Amino acid sequence: MAETEKLGQPGNLSARLDRFAATRPDVVLMAPLMSYLLLLGVTYALPAGWQPATIALRGIGSLAVVWAVRRHLPPWGKPYWPVAIFGGALIACGWVVGQHAFDSWGLPGRLPIYPGEKVSVDPRDALGAGRLFWTTWSLRLTVACTAVPVVEELFWRAFLLRALIDWHNFDRIPLARFTWVSFLGTSLISTFQHPDNWGVSILCWMAFNAVFYWTRSILCLVLLHGVTNLILYLIVLRVDDWSFW
Repeated sequence: MAETEKLGQPGNLSARLDRFAATRPDVVLMAPLMSYLLLLGVTYALPAGWQPATIALRGIGSLAVVWAVRRHLPPWGKPYWPVAIFGGALIACGWVVGQHAFDSWGLPGRLPIYPGEKVSVDPRDALGAGRLFWTTWSLRLTVACTAVPVVEELFWRAFLLRALIDWHNFDRIPLARFTWVSFLGTSLISTFQHPDNWGVSILCWMAFNAVFYWTRSILCLVLLHGVTNLILYLIVLRVDDWSFW
């Protein structure tokens, strides 16, 4: 009883966080990705030698936000491992093949509303080919397969896919409710996140959305997204094509 009263005190941080999260389900689902993007900015503000530390920081920091709001997240669902593994491999290969196809067809390399041109930069130019590069690559791979799928799927599939149906009452919309507006809207909005691969980003998000409608499982999409990123990073290293880095 005493412990319960302590948690209910106005000054208790955990209790205040719970009260806020209960009234703002939109912030709960957006905060992990927003914290990741905020910490991503730290990478560009520091010298290249700090990249391993900043990559680890944004991975751990964004997952810490997920942990802090875990009691207010929607049900994760089942993993559906065969769907996640096979689907992730297929989407990753489709991303690479599709991008090369779009390039050969003469589509703009960068989303037209963005300034500049698409540039492929080998990180070894700044990091060297030794321990710093491999540490950076390994940490980027780890974060891309763990933190990134979690924070992005909470935002894209658990929040925005429903928010585009009813923004002010999205939490009353069942997970994986289909409408053309949300299906196409999230796919098009994804191009702002992938301006140098905007064409395949639309197709990728359509595939992710389709799998989510089928499985109705956030966890399956997290695993699917993680497998996709894993294979993409391995392809980058194998074919030495850093346009997907």
